[in-house]
Amino acid sequence: MRASLLWVLRACGGLLFGVIGWSVADLLPTTLTPPFNTAVTHIIITLLFGLIGLYVSPIIAARPAYALIDRFTHATPTQLLADVIGLVVGLLISVLLTPPLSYLPDPFRQVMPFLTAIIFAYLGIVVMNVRHREFFAAFNFRWRGARSVRDERGDIGASNTSNALDLVGSANTVTALPDSRDRILLDTNVIIDGRIMDIANTGFLRSELIIPRFVLNELQFIADDTDTLRRSRGRRGLEVMRKLQSDPLVISRLVDDDVPTVRQVDEKLIALAKQWNCPIMTNDYNLNKVASLQGVMALNINELANALKQAMIPGERVTLQIMQEGKEMGQGIGYLEDGTMIVVEDGRRNLNKTVTVTVTKVLQTAAGRMIFAK
Repeated sequence: MRASLLWVLRACGGLLFGVIGWSVADLLPTTLTPPFNTAVTHIIITLLFGLIGLYVSPIIAARPAYALIDRFTHATPTQLLADVIGLVVGLLISVLLTPPLSYLPDPFRQVMPFLTAIIFAYLGIVVMNVRHREFFAAFNFRWRGARSVRDERGDIGASNTSNALDLVGSANTVTALPDSRDRILLDTNVIIDGRIMDIANTGFLRSELIIPRFVLNELQFIADDTDTLRRSRGRRGLEVMRKLQSDPLVISRLVDDDVPTVRQVDEKLIALAKQWNCPIMTNDYNLNKVASLQGVMALNINELANALKQAMIPGERVTLQIMQEGKEMGQGIGYLEDGTMIVVEDGRRNLNKTVTVTVTKVLQTAAGRMIFAK
C-alpha cells in the first residue's frame, strides 16, 4: 500500500510541477528562446520541473499522507462521522463569512475566503473529534453497526513459547475497534503480573482488553530469554494471555495495529492510546508517569490495590503477628492480611508472637500505605 501511495504522489507531483514549469516558460521573454523555438523551450522546462516534482513530492507529502491514512484506518465509525460533520460545519461557516470578506481590498478579498475555509474546516474537525461523544450523547445517538465483541472472539493458543505466535495468530485481529470508552490497552508488565485475571473475573472490569501484537512479541522475546527468571516471567505472561482469551467472563482481543515510526513498546502503547483516546492499564510506575505527562490516562493496578486495602484510623486496635525486627531500636514489623505493613513501637520484644496493637499514625506514600502502632 505504501509503495502504491508513493507512485501516486510521484505522479501527482510530476503533473503539478509540470504545469508550473509550463507556466514559468510562458513568463520567459521571447528573446531568450533562440536557438530553440517556443514549443521546444516549453517542453524542456516542463520536463525539468516534472522530474523535480517526481523527486520532491514524496519527500513533501509522504508523511502527511501516511498520517492521514493512519488516522482514517484507526478511527472508529463514530469518529469518522464526527470528522465529516465537523468538516461540513466548518465549510458552511466559511461560506457565511465570504460576503463580508469580499469587501476587503486586493489581494485580501481573493485570499481570505480560501484561508477562512481551511481554518474553519480544520477547527470543525478538531472540535468534533474531541467532543464527538458529548455531541452524539446529546442526540442519543448510538452506532448500531458495531458487531458483538463476544461473537468475534478468537482463541490464543497454548503457552508453549516455541509456537506461541502461531497459536496466537489464530486469534481475531481488527482494524475497526469499538468506541474508545469501551476498551483498555494492556502493557507487558500488567500481563506478566497476572492480577488482571483476578480483576476481570470479579466482573467490575466491563471494557474490552486490547492486546497489541507487539506486546505479544515482547512477551515471547522474554519467554525465550536465557535468564531463568525472565524466561519464567515471559511464560507466565503467555499463560495469562491464553486465560484471558479463553475466559468467557473476559472480553479481550489481539490486534495487529502498530506504530512503525516508534521503536520502544511503551512509546508504541502511548501513541496508540493517543490515537484511540483510550487508557493504558499497567503496573509500571515509569510508564504511568510518562503517559500522564503526555495526556494519556494510565490505570495502575498497584494504585487500585492500595485503594482497596483495609482503611485504618488512629486509635483503632488490630491483632497481628510480629514477623521481623524494624529499622529503629525496639521496632517490630507485622502485616495485615492484605499485605499492609505495620510498624509497631516496642514490638521487637514480641517477635514471632501475636499481639494486639493500637494504631497511632497512618501515612500514604507513593509506594503504598504505612501504618504505625504501639
